[in-house]
Amino acid sequence: MIEEDTIKLLRECDAGIKMGVSSIEEVLPYVKDKNLKNMLTECKHRHEVLRRDLEQALDRFHDEGKEPNPMAKAMSWVKTNMRLSMEASDETIAGLMTDGCNMGVKSLNRYLNEYGAADEDSKDIAKRLATLEEKLTVEIRPFL
Repeated sequence: MIEEDTIKLLRECDAGIKMGVSSIEEVLPYVKDKNLKNMLTECKHRHEVLRRDLEQALDRFHDEGKEPNPMAKAMSWVKTNMRLSMEASDETIAGLMTDGCNMGVKSLNRYLNEYGAADEDSKDIAKRLATLEEKLTVEIRPFL
């Protein structure tokens, strides 16, 4: 059970990191404020660093990880592009990123509860990812 929960938690973290990086890459071309752009770029970098730790953990279990849910990714893309086509402002971007981060934190906490038998290393990765998401929402509040 420990190994099964560990792999499932790591897979969800993998999908979450990929979704987060993809979302940031999607909005970066529209960002006008240099500080906001730097915050998003730094957050993307921190996600990529965490992904390396995650990949090492997945390698221990000979697992390939998980891609984000195609429906969730498509819905995110549509929402982002619809909102940006109506108003491509830093306020809109901060709102979109806040919504995405909040959904990510909610999902990560649900997975931590669901896969409670996971090992401490995988739980640490999930908690570090949730912390990254929470930190970004605080940093970008001035742009809302």
